[in-house]
Amino acid sequence: MKLRKLAAQILSLSIIALSFCQAPAQADAKRRIAVLPFEYGAVTSQVGTVDVGKGITTLMITRLVNDGTYKVVDRQMLDQILKEQNLSVSDRADPQTALKIGKILACDAIIVGTVTNFGFENKNVNVGAAASAATSYIPYVGGFGGFGSLGVRKSKVKVAINARIIDTNTTEILGVAEGQGESKRSGASLWGGGMGSGGGFDFGGDGFASSIAGEATYAAVDQLATQISAMSAKIPDNQSIANKDVQGKIADVTGNQVILNVGKINGLAIGDTLQVERATKTIKDPVSGRVIKEVMSTIGVVKLNQVDSDNATGEVVKSSGALAVGDNVRKITTDVSAIILTPLNTTPATATTGSTKKIK
Repeated sequence: MKLRKLAAQILSLSIIALSFCQAPAQADAKRRIAVLPFEYGAVTSQVGTVDVGKGITTLMITRLVNDGTYKVVDRQMLDQILKEQNLSVSDRADPQTALKIGKILACDAIIVGTVTNFGFENKNVNVGAAASAATSYIPYVGGFGGFGSLGVRKSKVKVAINARIIDTNTTEILGVAEGQGESKRSGASLWGGGMGSGGGFDFGGDGFASSIAGEATYAAVDQLATQISAMSAKIPDNQSIANKDVQGKIADVTGNQVILNVGKINGLAIGDTLQVERATKTIKDPVSGRVIKEVMSTIGVVKLNQVDSDNATGEVVKSSGALAVGDNVRKITTDVSAIILTPLNTTPATATTGSTKKIK
């Protein structure tokens, strides 16, 4: 009996210890995603000047953060990257663009979406103007208070949105989701007085939440987010893969100090070493003239002594010539002494704010 009791106690302790060991691994298993502003060109006639795509994106980010399934990129950081890349709404939906943004933000996946419906149902509305043939909604031609003098009867609002989850490593579409919502109440005003102060419109405000458009939108977003959360197992750990092979460029050179355009969000840390590469030969298609391959040569090694969120500073510990702004950098895990440098006969034409001295 004592032996059985002792065995049971040991088994219990083992299970508890195992659960503690597994907890960090499960926490680290969260995939990092970014939600790009939803495209809403198909419904601009219903919403006037209101940026419905941006508003729905804000609601989606909030919903996913509260759900806790993913690590979600901060909206301000995303807006900054989009501004720096000068991307239009149509560009953001392109898989190659999503791949580029995903690598900049060190994400495992990017979510791109489209607002396909946003407005009143035709069958419940009596207007003097013809309904849009493309959708089952009446074009929004009045002010925020409703449809002006068109004599609209009370009607329900329907919202439909869809989204794709794109792998930032392969641009493969990992899954698609769709959310639909309908207001529980009817009304003649789409926004229901939800316009914020100064003429702006706050999708996260109480005014919108209490409007009939808000009811339908929140329902559609909730449905869409639930489906996206359920697809988390389909997203590979691209961030860990990327952290082992961080790539960026030299943004500034001053003496033997260089500043890179990659940092903590890309997986870099103080003490990391990166090899500096430059294209020494460019191969072009003889028919189209398009560049099909660049032959890269290693010309230096940099060791990091300061790492910030989106940039890093390091010292050149080895080089075969002057390094320059625009040179490529790649994280390395081998010993620095094992890196063989390619001699450079000429200084690169790329303009810089300085150049390094050759270090033997």
